[in-house]
Amino acid sequence: MFQALVSNQIDPSFSLEVAEFKSKKVAVGGAVKSATLIPITPNNLTLGEALIAAGGLVTRDAEFASIRIYRDGTLYQIPVETFRAQPQLSDKLLVGGDAVYVDTTYDLDRAFEFYKTKIDVISLRSSARSAALQTLNTEITIRRGALNERRELFTTREQLGAEKRDYVYLSGEVTKQNRFALPYGQQATLADVLYNEGGFDNTTGDPTEIYVLRGSNDPAKIGEIVAYHLNAGNAANMILATKFEMRPNDVIFIEEQPITKWGRALQQAFPTLLNSARAAL
Repeated sequence: MFQALVSNQIDPSFSLEVAEFKSKKVAVGGAVKSATLIPITPNNLTLGEALIAAGGLVTRDAEFASIRIYRDGTLYQIPVETFRAQPQLSDKLLVGGDAVYVDTTYDLDRAFEFYKTKIDVISLRSSARSAALQTLNTEITIRRGALNERRELFTTREQLGAEKRDYVYLSGEVTKQNRFALPYGQQATLADVLYNEGGFDNTTGDPTEIYVLRGSNDPAKIGEIVAYHLNAGNAANMILATKFEMRPNDVIFIEEQPITKWGRALQQAFPTLLNSARAAL
């Protein structure tokens, strides 16, 4: 056709337009709304854009979540809290063959299975897949060993009392005067504390007089105390107990029943009265 146009003294001109590139892809999975494969286009693909394309992060507790990026045999990790606090991390460029996995549980086995599956998709040759899987397995093994070492160290420190814990204290007419250790990285409610320790006995404890005493963290207000009152005599109010979040050093106090006060007063006074009566005879 070109020669025919030239022989007829027609100067041909052509233009070539590339509609899209699909030869290279980036895989995104884990704690995102929708795991996906994203093709690399002429425009650069950033980490933030890739996560948005996958529907964004789906994490309940960012403190324990991480964004892991597997690239050419190396595993990179960015804590989600750091990712959100440093906007420039969203601009990190991704390249074809990258696999991004959002991990919320430190479960390296699940991450490995994700990367293993995606390597089959984003690698072109079987030899490249084999080498990538071997390198990935080595990297995951190293990371798993380091993570297990940290877990064992933490467990040992906790058993020896070397890890700082926050507590809530129970007093008054509870089943057992005790302290409740607040869970790491999670919130505990008033209901959690009450029922974890067996609740309280309605025959001696007054369900209408449950208090949470909370001091001030301000050194200038060391004696300032706020008392929250819960009337659990109305069962519907127990819903409030499931919503009320406890803070370190809170004190839960349950008042005694009025009849219990009288009974204990008589129990203490009766021997004295009896001895006085005997002495008078």
